Amino acid sequence: MDSVQIIYNYFPECSDKQKEQFGKLGGLYSEWNAKINLISRKDIEHFYERHVLHSLGIAKVISFKPKTKILDVGTGGGFPGIPLAILFPECEFHLVDSIGKKIKVVNAVAESLGLNNVKGIWSRAEDLPLHPLERGTNSQYHFVVSRAVTELPEFQKWVKDKFLTENFNDMKNGILYLRGEDEPPYKSYDLKNYFSESFFETKKVVFIPA
Repeated sequence: MDSVQIIYNYFPECSDKQKEQFGKLGGLYSEWNAKINLISRKDIEHFYERHVLHSLGIAKVISFKPKTKILDVGTGGGFPGIPLAILFPECEFHLVDSIGKKIKVVNAVAESLGLNNVKGIWSRAEDLPLHPLERGTNSQYHFVVSRAVTELPEFQKWVKDKFLTENFNDMKNGILYLRGEDEPPYKSYDLKNYFSESFFETKKVVFIPA
């Protein structure tokens, strides 16, 4: 497995606690990956670059302010939500996936790291309740993040009613979508402008206002 140092190179402002949490991620995911196939063998060798740093590409586009609520749709084993939750401990993250065993991993990893700002939810995004009292889940957010789980028009249908009306970040509320190509007419941020590794040559963050 590659080194966690790649994270500190690009995010030198990490606190000792954040460094400890990022450092534990590799071992936790190696352990879980042996039980549940979350990440391919090839990719687990590049875990910190292709999963953790890729997730943190969103943090090069926006620095979420405290009390921001973020929904990660199709999170799988917790990406991009878990790395972002480490970096933004004063924000609230709900990580959603339709596969229950993956959410089991998300909640176990969050507990192991002491991430009290993470809640894994076994559900499809479009089935999340709108009323905050339903199933104890407030399902409206400032931002929705994801790593290209489907084509964007379909994704937008899933999350169209999931946004809060209050805006207090430096970007308007909306979708931050990690993918490999531009999505006209929306704004795209090239991750090669932030990270020098060849993996990021074609990677982008697409921003779609709510």
